Amino acid sequence: MKRFAGWSLASPATLAVVIFLVLPVVATIITTFLTPAGPLAPYIGFFGSGFRRTVLWRTIQVSLITTVIALFIGFITAYVVSRSPGWLKSILIIAAVFPLLTGVVVRSFAWMIILGKNGILNSALVGSGIIAEPMTMLYTQGAVIVAMVYLFVPLMVLTLVGVLESIPDDLIQASASLGAKPMATFTQVILPLAVPGLIVGAVLVFTGSFTAYATPQLLGGESQMVMGTLMYQQAMVTFDWVSASTIAAIMVVITIAIVLLMTRVAKRLNPMAV
Repeated sequence: MKRFAGWSLASPATLAVVIFLVLPVVATIITTFLTPAGPLAPYIGFFGSGFRRTVLWRTIQVSLITTVIALFIGFITAYVVSRSPGWLKSILIIAAVFPLLTGVVVRSFAWMIILGKNGILNSALVGSGIIAEPMTMLYTQGAVIVAMVYLFVPLMVLTLVGVLESIPDDLIQASASLGAKPMATFTQVILPLAVPGLIVGAVLVFTGSFTAYATPQLLGGESQMVMGTLMYQQAMVTFDWVSASTIAAIMVVITIAIVLLMTRVAKRLNPMAV
C-alpha cells in the first residue's frame, strides 16, 4: 500500500516529464532517421562537413574550458564562503547569487560594453599606456569563455557551498593533528568528500555552456559559431528542420556521454560518494 501511494504521488510529475520533455526529444531524434536519403544520411552529412565538425569541436572546447575554470574559481570561492562566519557567509552568498537576478542577455550585453573596442577595458589599457591602440576582444573565443564563466560560476558556488559545509571540522582537525600538511588535508580529505558537488556543478556548467545560444551569439558572432547558434540558423534562417534536429540529437548524445563520463570519474575518485 505504501509503495502504491508513493507511485500515485509521483505519477503526475512523471507523466508531465514524459509528455513535455522525453517525448519531444525522442520525436526530434526519430525524425532524423526518417529522411528519404536514408536513416543515417543526416549524420553522414553533418560529420562529412568540415565546417560543422569545426563548430562541434569549438563548442566542446569552449564548454570544457568554461567548466574547468568555473570549477577552479567556484571551488575556491565556495570554500571561503563555507568557512566564513555566519553574518559574512550570508553576505558572500548574496553577492554570489546577485548576478543571477539579471537575465543572460543583459549580462552578455554588459560584457560587450566591457570588451568592445571603445569599451571599459580597452579604454583603461590605452589610458594607462599599456597598449597603444584598442585590441580586438569581442567576437573571439576568449570573450565567449569569459562571459560563460561569469554566467555559470554562481551556479558552481551554490552547488559547492552546501557540500563543503557538510564536511565536519573534526575531520580537518584530525588530519592536522595526525601531522598532515594543509595540501595533504586538501587532497586526501576535503577534495574526495567534495566530489559529489564537483560533479553536479561540472554537469550543470558543461550542459549550460554546451547548449548556450545568447552569449555565444552576442559575444562570438558568426566567426565563433557554436552548436546552439548553428541549430538556430538551420531552424529559423534556412528552415532546414532535419539538419536542426540532427544537431539537437548530437547535442543530446554528447551531453549524456559527458554526464556518464563524469559520473564514472567521480566513482573512481570517491566510490562512496556516488
